[in-house]
Amino acid sequence: MNHIIGAQTTATVPAVKWLLVDEESAGQRLDNFLLRHLKGVPKTHVYRIIRSGEVRVNKGRASAETRVETGDQVRLPPVRISEKVAEKAAHPAPGREFPMLLEDDSLMAINKPAGVAVHGGSGVSFGVIEQLRQARPQAKLLELVHRLDRDTSGILLVAKKRSALKQLQDQFRERETGKTYLALVKGEWPAKLKVIDQPLHKFLLPNGERRVKVTTPEDPEGMRSITLVKVSKRLPGASLLEVTIKTGRTHQIRVHLSSQGHPIAGDDKYGDFDWNRQLQKPGASPGLKRMFLHAWRLQFNHPVTAERVALQADLPPELKAYVDHVSPSE
Repeated sequence: MNHIIGAQTTATVPAVKWLLVDEESAGQRLDNFLLRHLKGVPKTHVYRIIRSGEVRVNKGRASAETRVETGDQVRLPPVRISEKVAEKAAHPAPGREFPMLLEDDSLMAINKPAGVAVHGGSGVSFGVIEQLRQARPQAKLLELVHRLDRDTSGILLVAKKRSALKQLQDQFRERETGKTYLALVKGEWPAKLKVIDQPLHKFLLPNGERRVKVTTPEDPEGMRSITLVKVSKRLPGASLLEVTIKTGRTHQIRVHLSSQGHPIAGDDKYGDFDWNRQLQKPGASPGLKRMFLHAWRLQFNHPVTAERVALQADLPPELKAYVDHVSPSE
């Protein structure tokens, strides 16, 4: 009689699977191909099954560096998926479409609302990309090209083809894109301060939360960061800025503006907390319940046609209402 040992297992073990390499995956390294298909399986385990020969390409052994080609058959041995990932699969993100600024066969540009993370993780079970994938089960590939903070609204690019993903990410890395945000900051921004060129240093708080600070050029951990600022409108006690970033560092705009003594309205990490409370208190008219940072304009070269694409997402209603309310009458 067979006995089942360890019935209260914390993992799920699927059977052997065969994957057919499609055109989108052609040319990828085997390790990257597997990591994409084995979500929730530790990287170390993926490399172990390649080294042991349990992964086969067209029935033959292959190394991590092997490039897969269209039509290749890739054998996946049974692998353990963590209980957390299995639970996620059993309770997927709710499908959701987002306001669309542009869509074709290669990419989509959505107007992300504030308060929605771009992807799951760090205490967030799902984000924009998981919801999009759930809403479009027929889509072969949907991948984030870049990121926006959870509380930032505005233009977000999603690739629908691996070739487009690589091409667009190369443009972001090589600073060939144009990214301009609208930010409302405390106080009167000095008109002469048009360029902030200060390195930024990432660190963790004792509770594990990520933070960023301005550092010195001598700091080996510092990353050069450049922000261009133009005053769009002067408001009572505040300034509406057009902020163009030449580098895409984590929290770059928030930290650079705050470091100059002009924090962004509603910023709960780097902001002026007393001012934020005044903006959010009951009875504040119209009040501001979120951070005033919006990815307003984006320019990039289309990954297929190479034509320059210029997108604009107007201020969302709650931010526009605030500006209109506090603007001095003409």
